[in-house]
Amino acid sequence: MTTGRAPARLPAPALWAGLLRALGAGLEDPAGALVRARLDLPLWAPVALGAGIGAWFAAPIDPPAGVIWGLGALAVVALLIWARGAEPLRFPAALLALLAAGVLLAEARAGAVAAPVLPFRYDGPVEGRVLAVDRSSRDRIRLTLDAVQLTDIDPDRSPAMVRVTLRPETAALPEPGERVMLTANLQPPAPPVEPGAWDFRRTAWFEGLGAVGFARGPVLRVAPPDPHDRALAGHRLRMRLSAAMQARMPGQAGAVAAALMTGDRSGISEATNAVMRAANLYHIISISGLHMGMLAGFVFAALRYGLAAVGPFALIWPVKKIAALVALVASTVYLWLAGAEVATTRAWLMTAVMLLAVLLDRRAISLRTVALAALVLLVLEPESLTEPGFQMSFAATVALVLAFGPWARIAPLLPWLVRPVAMLVLTSLVAGTATAPIAALHFGRVAEYGLLANLLAVPVMGTLVMPAGVIAALLAPLGLAAPALWVMEQGTRWMIFVAERVAALDGAVIAVPAPPAAVLPLLALGALVAVLARGLPRVAGLSAMAVAAGLWGTAVRPALLIAPEGALVGLATAEGRALSKPGAAFVAESWLKADGDESTPEAAAARPGFTGPRGARVGTWNGRAVVHLSGTGALAALSAACHGDALVILAASAPDPAPAGCEIWDRDRLRAGGVAFAVDGRQIGPGQGARRWTGGPRRQ
Repeated sequence: MTTGRAPARLPAPALWAGLLRALGAGLEDPAGALVRARLDLPLWAPVALGAGIGAWFAAPIDPPAGVIWGLGALAVVALLIWARGAEPLRFPAALLALLAAGVLLAEARAGAVAAPVLPFRYDGPVEGRVLAVDRSSRDRIRLTLDAVQLTDIDPDRSPAMVRVTLRPETAALPEPGERVMLTANLQPPAPPVEPGAWDFRRTAWFEGLGAVGFARGPVLRVAPPDPHDRALAGHRLRMRLSAAMQARMPGQAGAVAAALMTGDRSGISEATNAVMRAANLYHIISISGLHMGMLAGFVFAALRYGLAAVGPFALIWPVKKIAALVALVASTVYLWLAGAEVATTRAWLMTAVMLLAVLLDRRAISLRTVALAALVLLVLEPESLTEPGFQMSFAATVALVLAFGPWARIAPLLPWLVRPVAMLVLTSLVAGTATAPIAALHFGRVAEYGLLANLLAVPVMGTLVMPAGVIAALLAPLGLAAPALWVMEQGTRWMIFVAERVAALDGAVIAVPAPPAAVLPLLALGALVAVLARGLPRVAGLSAMAVAAGLWGTAVRPALLIAPEGALVGLATAEGRALSKPGAAFVAESWLKADGDESTPEAAAARPGFTGPRGARVGTWNGRAVVHLSGTGALAALSAACHGDALVILAASAPDPAPAGCEIWDRDRLRAGGVAFAVDGRQIGPGQGARRWTGGPRRQ
């Protein structure tokens, strides 16, 4: 039956035509597209510089001198083309110069921070100046010492800094700046637990940390802080303020409040840290852009609207710029008080760039301000590119800037009562989505209810805790800080309550296996190209992200893992990874986390896979016997275990000559780091090559 109505025309042809035009943007005039791209060079500059820095860190060996000189020459030629070459060549030449500059910056930085690393194990007296006090992941207080003196070791070979974990019974802690002495067991920073895993040696190199260890006795005070030492004055004030706050606000609420306002996290227990991580609220207790932004935002808004209320004053003076300047000063004081660590400096830099944009009548929230902050930070500290905090901060900020445009169009359409709630949901959702893959990649977990926890906790932090902290700081000299501290305490108690309840929910944390090494650079570069480029390059960026997701989803974990120095062996079984014995907790936890396994090391050691006494555990892999010899009887058991082409892991130095009939991986062979094998018997990756930080320990 006909209705007389004309059939509806499908818009598919028009849609396809529009899509093809979008994909072909710039292809009809490539030279013109490159000329126009010069306007976006400020956005691409940190991407190209970061790519060069990333290439330097990913290299298996330190670049030879010839490569460095060649890159320097390439950078000079590229700069000349950028300055005087043909218009279409200038944009790619600038990117090439920045790429080469990234490699050169990383090389120069690695040389500038070079400091002695303890090349052997040391057990004896340690004297030094207290530089920092913090808490380890095992809930133990640690001291970082500089100006270190070790008995019978030449000062030129002594580490510039060491970190010592104190005994649990240590009561009174020394102040930063005090000179102390203690007996400690020190060793070089540990190598990675498996190929491609986090390398503490690299982190320690850029921190100037030359040894780590634990105290075997009490801490003795040798000399008080030098009153003329301005370098640690902020740190001493920080610790005193933290102690005062915790005295007025006992328990973990006071410890969290002190961490928010002073950056001192030494009072926060590992139990509180654990629930904060499980609820995706750990960013609250680590000073970041969120804290710096809230503090600067409160000072800016309070001063701006306060001055605007003073009648004629607002018509005469530029109250917006005055408020921005005072907020910048307040942020700088906060940076000095909390300590110029990498995360705090990064947060201050991003805040400072936005406040300076207000002072210069520029748009404060834009991709260009974010790019400028990233560029400055990468120039000052190229190693920050490899840190999760840098990656997550800028991922969240870029995502929020991109979401700000659509939100500005949608917000006026919403009822005014709904707008704050909708904005909070949107910012939490956008920031959480942008940072979730990075958090899963680095920490092996996804907080399933992180959005809920942030919706309940972050508003309290922004409207109660941080403002109350600022007011308490202003009223403290008058002795009137108590009411503000009480408000702050209630807010932090609420945040801890939310973290505990959310962390207790079933499925609060989902374990995620570690991805291959190529996933992070593909994901990051793909996302940046998708955001900044147009046409086919944008499609290429999205494709790179899809490839990264595919690599991650199809990754296969090693069948056999051997710990550094032969401390532990792990076999993949149907029930999960079986460990050769309990112990080596950090290695065991790292392996299980990378497997996406939430079991404890004790549970993994109890799995079927190994048999025999504790010092001579035997398993089977790829048709071969795997024998783990450890303890005092390891060398005596070597000859008996060495038959039938067995794979013997020896937690001691093998004799010379070694017994025949087996493949031996002894402590000396495993000093450079953990080793991994696939199910088919091939070794997975040789691990890190000869870099500045990879020198293994040797006996004195």
